Amino acid sequence: MNKCLIYARCSTRDQETENQLSQLREYAAKQDWQIVAETVDVCSGGKGAKERPGLDRVFHLARRRQFDVLLFWALDRFSREGSRKTIGYLAMLDDAGVDWHSYSEPYISSLGIFKDAIIAILSALAKQERMRISERTKAGLDRTRKSGTRLGRPKTPPETIRQAHRLRAEGLPVAEIAAKMGVSRARVYQMVQQEVTAVV
Repeated sequence: MNKCLIYARCSTRDQETENQLSQLREYAAKQDWQIVAETVDVCSGGKGAKERPGLDRVFHLARRRQFDVLLFWALDRFSREGSRKTIGYLAMLDDAGVDWHSYSEPYISSLGIFKDAIIAILSALAKQERMRISERTKAGLDRTRKSGTRLGRPKTPPETIRQAHRLRAEGLPVAEIAAKMGVSRARVYQMVQQEVTAVV
């Protein structure tokens, strides 16, 4: 008999969670699975595992092999963080030796003979998502450059660098210079290490 952990999530406190749990319990009973625990999150599925106590508990119990299969109502109830993050969660379960199954999407399951195919498809979706994010980022940078906006750290005015050199030459400690100029000590170190001839 497989030991089953049920996970449910909804965004607001209403009857939705209880409806999920009722259907998941009934399904587990039909599969002759022993329900060892139920965990519920009432929050957005876009939050990470560390921000969802219920999902965090899922991984904690998985690492300790307290259950054999994770049962959730639908993949978007499990995670809405995007394909890449979601496949990462499923891979974590797989690495812990735990199977997973979606009640409303039975094809999203590691229990059957199509496990490897499902993981391959989800991985392909995650790769496409990474490519889309990269393309959007590059397009955004291109638009920014074409608009004339300078990217990176704003250039420090030469006079500011000269001031840092003067104060340092007067024997002031870096901490005092930083306080006087309203910058970090690390920035003072960077400025005084620059060649004076480069800024005169």
